[in-house]
Order: sequence, then structure tokens, then C-alpha cells
Amino acid sequence: MLEQSSATRIFPNRCAAGRELGAELARLDLQRPVVLALPRGGVPVGYEVAHLLGAPLDVLVVRKVGAPGQSELAIGAVASGVTVFDDEMLSMLGIGADYFEAAARRERLEAQRRETVFREGRPPLDLRDRTAIVVDDGLATGSTMLAAVAVARKLGAAAVIVAVPVGARQACDRLVERADRVVCLATPEPFGAVGYWYTDFTQTGDAEVRHLLRLAQLERDAHFQPAAGAG
Repeated sequence: MLEQSSATRIFPNRCAAGRELGAELARLDLQRPVVLALPRGGVPVGYEVAHLLGAPLDVLVVRKVGAPGQSELAIGAVASGVTVFDDEMLSMLGIGADYFEAAARRERLEAQRRETVFREGRPPLDLRDRTAIVVDDGLATGSTMLAAVAVARKLGAAAVIVAVPVGARQACDRLVERADRVVCLATPEPFGAVGYWYTDFTQTGDAEVRHLLRLAQLERDAHFQPAAGAG
């Protein structure tokens, strides 16, 4: 199921987008939600969602596997022992298995490094019997999010919800087939790139990611009360 609020929107920044996304999710009957943000850009969005829902926040480190000479063009993604590849893109570009495996190996090592940096010794959250809300600042191809959904299921989530402020319609449709629900506030066409739909799309740094994760943990430790109906 794909849920959207409008076809075209421009958000002031990731935090404002996260507050709107959180308000939309708060309308749902969520059972024991946990928010998994895709770093780096998904973390400011995910923090606002988790804050509004009173849900725990964690990172789900998924790395895009880029095409030769075009690192931003995803041909697949890797995360926590899960690999997703885009058969259509690999065939269209004539990319062989050797290149893909070598590129995927590099990205797995980077994913492990980032998990260590971001979590600062905290263990990953237990997803068993919980609703995993996987958040990013937007969806372009959807390859990274496909891997994230697969990882959340592998880790025992009872249900997986994909939640983004903005996304390409084709990418959202791909995710509908894998996630239990897709919540996307806007699906503009033509899409272009995620950054086109933000006034401020300044890159999120590692320090900001660590700060927001620590802040979310402090709120949970202080028994921050969830919003009504958040489950």
C-alpha cells in the first residue's frame, strides 16, 4: 500500500520534513514501532519521526553499489549480510559479476566502519516482534531502501514500513511489493533527484548523526512519553 499526501512538495529542510512525516505516521495504528534511519541524510528525518512517536531510534547502515565511473548511479546495495542487485541496470550497462562483487565488498567494509562510528558502542536495537519504520530523506532508485527492508525482515521485524518525505513514483511502487506499507508525502514528476525537493539540502555529517542518536537515547532513558495512538 502506497500512501501519499500530494504529488509535488518542496520541504524547507530534513527536520521540517521529518516532523511532517512523523505527523502522518502518528495517524496509523503502529504496534511497538522502532525507527531505523538510513545515514546520513535519513537520520535528521528519522530523529523527528522517533521524537514524535516516542519510539526508539537506530541507524540501519546500507551502502549503495555504484556503476563504473558513476558512483551515484545505483546498481545494487549491501547491508548486514544482505545484497540487493538491480538486474535490469546490470544488464543495460553490461556490468559483469566480477565488478559487482568487488564493489560490493568495498561497500560492506564501509558499512561496518560506519556502524562502529555511529553507534559508539551501543548495540543495535532488537527488532523482533516490532514494527520497523525505515526512514530516509527521499527515494530516487529505491535500491538502498530495498536492501534496508530485507535487512529489517531478516532481523525479525513483525512489519516493515518505508517512510520518506519525497520519492520517485517508480521507486515507491517497487517498495510497495516488498514493504508492508509505504508512506511518502510527495511523488513529484519528473523527479530528478532528492535534493531538488528541499530548500536546504546541506550534507549531514557524521558528528550530527552521532549527536542525534545520543539525543534520542537520552530521551528514551528519560522515559519520553509517546504521542497518543503511537502504540
